[in-house]
Amino acid sequence: MEPILQPEEISPAIELANRVLSQLDRILLGRAELHRLVLAGILSRGHILLEGLPGVGKTALVKTLGDLLGLQFKRVQFTPDLMPSDILGSHILQGDGDGRRAMEFHAGPVFTNLLLADEINRASPKTQSALLEAMQERSVTLLGATRQLPDPFFVLASQNPIELEGTYPLPEAQLDRFLFKLNVGGADVDTLDQIISTRRRGEAPMPEFVVSSGELHQLFAVMDRIYLPKAVSRYISRLVAATHADSPEATEEVKNYVAYGASPRAAIAMAEAARAFALLAGRPTVGFEDVKAVASPVLNHRLVLNYKAKFDGMNASSLIARLLSQLDETGIKLPRDVEIEK
Repeated sequence: MEPILQPEEISPAIELANRVLSQLDRILLGRAELHRLVLAGILSRGHILLEGLPGVGKTALVKTLGDLLGLQFKRVQFTPDLMPSDILGSHILQGDGDGRRAMEFHAGPVFTNLLLADEINRASPKTQSALLEAMQERSVTLLGATRQLPDPFFVLASQNPIELEGTYPLPEAQLDRFLFKLNVGGADVDTLDQIISTRRRGEAPMPEFVVSSGELHQLFAVMDRIYLPKAVSRYISRLVAATHADSPEATEEVKNYVAYGASPRAAIAMAEAARAFALLAGRPTVGFEDVKAVASPVLNHRLVLNYKAKFDGMNASSLIARLLSQLDETGIKLPRDVEIEK
């Protein structure tokens, strides 16, 4: 095991991560909690699904993040007629000056650092599945040749929760590739007032600095050394296992409303995202509070609820909140008359 990060090792990373966060809050108003989760997702090297109505700033968020982190950014508008080759690239027959012809690979927009898959649920399942290898393996295989994608590589996808006609819901295998599913809500009165008072035509200011490639990889290196204590990793494992109805620690709500619980990928995602939250909070070790902060966005798209949940008005977020409130962090079964002093 590597030694725990010393203050002089972690302090620059904490300062840089929080500078990025403050820039996001300065450029895009009124979304501090969302920005913290998105940055945690990036530090965890995860893909993020943003769900919200049109015009709430999903694209602006992704573009600002790319500008701030100095990442190459490409946007693909997903439509029903989009083909896998429109994303991954294709081979085209090319001739040279000597009259010889050969198939030459032309890279698609997926060969970038930050891919915005706009309205991803409007593309056909065939096109959606073209991203599976890219998201999991960070590579693309065409005609037997595997090509690595740029490092780092992130997919930030958006989908509209209304106007479902002509859409194709993402299959569970695709959803499981996303570290977080985040809901992007509308702006409140104060935020709207601030936007129209300080931003002509709604134009956001430019970032005051750009993170260099070296600084970003240094952040990832520090992330790799954030310590996950045994008690916390055990809590994550129990939490994910408890989303299955046949688990000994499953709550009554899970037994009644969950058809399929979260996959092992959820536990990995929760551990990584909790590390990022610990870093943003200025700590070299993960605590139970970090796990609780990321549990809902990690689990909410991975639980498959049954018809009874819909009938009773139960959704994944409510179910996860109840699970968090009922599952003891330590898992220690004490006698009824004994309590742990906090």
